[in-house]
Amino acid sequence: MRNGFFQFAGTVVLALALSATSALAQKKYDTGASDTEIKIGQTLAFSGPASAYATIGKTQAAYMKMINDQGGVNGRKINLIQYDDAYSPPKAVEQIRKLVENDEVLLTFQVLGTPSNAAVQKYLNVKKVPQLYAATGASRFTDPKNFPWTMGFNPNYFVEGRIYGQYILKEHPNAKVGILYQNDDLGKDYLNGIKAGLGDKAASMIVAEASYEVSDPTVDSQILKIKDSGADLFFSATTPKFAAQAIKKNYELGWHPVHILDINSVSVGAVMKPAGSEASKGVISVNYGKDPLDPTWKDDPGMKKYFDFMAKYYPEGDKDSLFNAYGYSTSQLLIYTLQKCGDDLTRENVMKQATSLKDVVLDLALPGIKNNTSPTDYRVNKQLQMQRFNGERWELFGPILEDTGAAG
Repeated sequence: MRNGFFQFAGTVVLALALSATSALAQKKYDTGASDTEIKIGQTLAFSGPASAYATIGKTQAAYMKMINDQGGVNGRKINLIQYDDAYSPPKAVEQIRKLVENDEVLLTFQVLGTPSNAAVQKYLNVKKVPQLYAATGASRFTDPKNFPWTMGFNPNYFVEGRIYGQYILKEHPNAKVGILYQNDDLGKDYLNGIKAGLGDKAASMIVAEASYEVSDPTVDSQILKIKDSGADLFFSATTPKFAAQAIKKNYELGWHPVHILDINSVSVGAVMKPAGSEASKGVISVNYGKDPLDPTWKDDPGMKKYFDFMAKYYPEGDKDSLFNAYGYSTSQLLIYTLQKCGDDLTRENVMKQATSLKDVVLDLALPGIKNNTSPTDYRVNKQLQMQRFNGERWELFGPILEDTGAAG
């Protein structure tokens, strides 16, 4: 009897221990996560030279409200803390430190812009805080060997530039190429990418290069330099303000080269319309997502979900804006990643889930485009399709292009 009691007691103790161990195994938290909340930090250009992007952050905040109204992620509400860095690296450093050290966020999400991300990258990696789905495609943000806590969302700028170079060789093999680029990692990655795409012909085909600073008021002098070089194909590696200026200036000068524009500046509302619909007509770029303006998608289930979201949670926003569609897609991927984390909301597991995406299809992804990542390949978007602006909206053409070569 006595032995039976001890045996029973031992069984109870073992069961309790296993239960406690199981509970501990089920729930793991780092700073910024709890049973009820997940804190996420973000800096954006709500003001300054890149303020056209501000609407992205507003869309993302609205998306988090929708998720919270639906019960959150695995029962936890998202607390998205946003600060304005005015597209200024020193301001970004100040605000990111505040998010990490004062607000104690679990991770940063979609910090916007190449200069701002570059300024905080080392700090976040030293602190081992995820710099997750950063709003940039510069090669340094998909470098797991040197920066394992940093992961960009945008297509790699070098790879995108290489695709343009390959397109030029095929469609305009005798072109005289002039390049306008932002004087930072964004512009330099595009510049090096297009040269890689042109290969041995780069030296003979590129007749002019002109850079600008984000603090410059205009790019008029750079446009004149490129035009005077005799270029008949113009590649604009720019952010929205300067992309619109370049399109408008070309038109005013009566200069009509083949015009290729990087993916960061394809917004109809922020770039093409301000530059002028007639001036913008014929501009070529790429995309990986459905354009809300394209009637092709009017009955598409993913697009309907997006329009319903905009109508309910961001009615004052422009539902036709590619920036808002981008904000929706990036938010959807973040929530997917957090859901995959389950109850293991450690920074390490966040990165583990983000770097093991398998055939993830977002609501607004073009047909055939899937998100795949691995611990050695942090690039989220490696597939693109060419598009041309018809004066009102973008029209897709050609096949899905996939470039899985080295990212610079």
